[in-house]
Amino acid sequence: MDSFDETKFRELVLYISDKSAEDPRFGAVKLNKILYYSDFEAYRRLGSSISGATYRKLSEGPAPLEMLPQRQVLLDSGDVSMEHRPYFAGVQQRVVPQRKANTAIFAPAELAIVDETIEALWHMTAREVSDFSHRELGWLAAAHGEAIPYDTAWLSPEPVPQEVEEYAFTVAENHGGA
Repeated sequence: MDSFDETKFRELVLYISDKSAEDPRFGAVKLNKILYYSDFEAYRRLGSSISGATYRKLSEGPAPLEMLPQRQVLLDSGDVSMEHRPYFAGVQQRVVPQRKANTAIFAPAELAIVDETIEALWHMTAREVSDFSHRELGWLAAAHGEAIPYDTAWLSPEPVPQEVEEYAFTVAENHGGA
């Protein structure tokens, strides 16, 4: 497991919040899902997560264990403020950056993954992105409050095509498996 990098995590929160400023559906729940999908996609593609955050299974989907204390650090330093907006029947909690993120600490491939994630989830409401995250096998396998292992990034809810399954059995048989 990657070790948690609090600086990268905070800069990631600033970056995502700035890039999502024009998204009327962006709030705390969506921020958590963008962080989750960005970190897990980076783990899948690059071999390590961006921030090393620990994501727990919560009722609204995966959320970083470190979010509240790190958000408080950002608030205390004046790097962000919180905006509470009426949103449908509830209140949307938005992180509002007060400065630009230091993107120099990220690899270009990391920022590309974050940008792709923001774009992919842009049209979704907090409820939709939360429901979407409930299909993740790592979230499904974890108990409430339990950490979701990064290795679950390799799991897919899609069935394995028959030809791939047959090929895997052939390979296993030829190598003394199955």
